[in-house]
Amino acid sequence: MAKRQAIVSRETLETQIEVSLDLDGKGDARFETGVPFLEHMLDQVARHGMLDLAIKAKGDQRIDDHHTVEDIGITLGQAFSQALGDKKGINRYGHAYVPLDEALARVVIDFSGRPGLEYHVLYPRAQIGHFDVDLLLEFFQGFVNHAQVTLHIDSLRGDNAHHIAETVFKAFGRALRMALTPDPRMAGILPSTKGQL
Repeated sequence: MAKRQAIVSRETLETQIEVSLDLDGKGDARFETGVPFLEHMLDQVARHGMLDLAIKAKGDQRIDDHHTVEDIGITLGQAFSQALGDKKGINRYGHAYVPLDEALARVVIDFSGRPGLEYHVLYPRAQIGHFDVDLLLEFFQGFVNHAQVTLHIDSLRGDNAHHIAETVFKAFGRALRMALTPDPRMAGILPSTKGQL
């Protein structure tokens, strides 16, 4: 099987991002983003998705974390698209339910070639530490638009904002792992009746 890896850089007047991704990794993660809470969440994605992921980011954080978080999502989406290639042989669809104490999240993903996000997550407070929870939507929107996936994220219950976010990212990692796993019965076959994804 060809290596499913990518290194993608994105540079704007607001941010400089570099993402290194191996879809067939061991869950190793390295981050230098200046956004500790997002790094904690992305560590969940790498570990539960069995991805090797390294992200370096510099942004205009003297303003806030918005551009950095959004552009990490964009660049990560581009890396997934590049690493996945023609998508032949993958499961295409993935889903996961993940609990953490009182919190429960469901994530469903389709590597459809079409961007679509349904994000239904309510947090009991606006910040987790110094991190603005609104930025998680921006991260996922950036990812979806550039990975060209359909992504449904639902927080089914939860009282603790940190637990809610962590269940979402763990479930995201697990859903990615399912969708991206090669199916030996689909070797060389595109999982679509349209002939393209």
